[in-house]
Amino acid sequence: MPKNRLENDVEDTLTTKFPFKRNFINRNGHQYHYVNEGLGSPVVMVHGNPSWSFYYRNLVSQLSQNHQCIVPDHIGCGLSDKPGDDAYDYTLANRIDDLDALLTHLQIKENITLVVHDWGGMIGMGYAARYPERIKRLVILNTGAFHLPKAKKLPPALWLGRNTFVGTLLVRGLNAFSSVASYIGVKRKPMAKDIRQAYVAPFNSWKNRISTLRFIQDIPLKPSDRNYSLVSDISDSLAQFTSLPMLICWGLKDFVFDKHFLDEWQQRFPQAHVHAFADCGHYILEDASDEVVPLINDFLVMTESGLAEK
Repeated sequence: MPKNRLENDVEDTLTTKFPFKRNFINRNGHQYHYVNEGLGSPVVMVHGNPSWSFYYRNLVSQLSQNHQCIVPDHIGCGLSDKPGDDAYDYTLANRIDDLDALLTHLQIKENITLVVHDWGGMIGMGYAARYPERIKRLVILNTGAFHLPKAKKLPPALWLGRNTFVGTLLVRGLNAFSSVASYIGVKRKPMAKDIRQAYVAPFNSWKNRISTLRFIQDIPLKPSDRNYSLVSDISDSLAQFTSLPMLICWGLKDFVFDKHFLDEWQQRFPQAHVHAFADCGHYILEDASDEVVPLINDFLVMTESGLAEK
């Protein structure tokens, strides 16, 4: 596969579905891809696993009319480089450092709206914990920024991938995470073939699926796990954001980020505007794009005047 490119048929899909300029910064010797579209107050969208900036395409198309939309591909994902373990440490702390470096490069230092999904919640709120004064609004989409809720058990599929060699073979050998997610991550109707192919295209070989597996293996469950204390710190930091405008849009049929996670967000942020979709899954921006994108746009319009007065 040509570096930072996808197969020709997927490239054709992206021409119409993801028609954004491809931008890169050199991040410790690796090409770190990001979308940077529009002008105005910054909206930083942080994806999770096993997706990439493609997930936010419809939201970028809408919000870039009035905002600067910044969407990175984490190292190992999307159009960013996919180095081996000898060249990059695939861990939460580095993900936060990468996002920090990108926003520093772009001189984004105030009035940030964070939009987070899946691992993007931990990464985005990890950045927010470093610079709480920079964050002005939060949009939460099927994600977490705290330890596994007490009522929630780690799903068996994640346990297998996290702890066993069989899981490694399934995730890296058979693409059993990215590919399966493109089917079970939506509930209203299946993804169109070209959209599903675009989701999985960056993860097209054992080598290029390294981040998919490392994300799973990086889930901290007990104090001795690497990043457990970092997640605790991020969780503890959330209280300082309770006065900020927050919108939560949630697919209730997500098998990982389910109602237990939503309940935790609502307990911590009782003032949040919440829209729960009983018939939607993990990829809420696929299942309910026609509803969620306008909800986010309206939320930004509604809260923009308040930010301008500060």
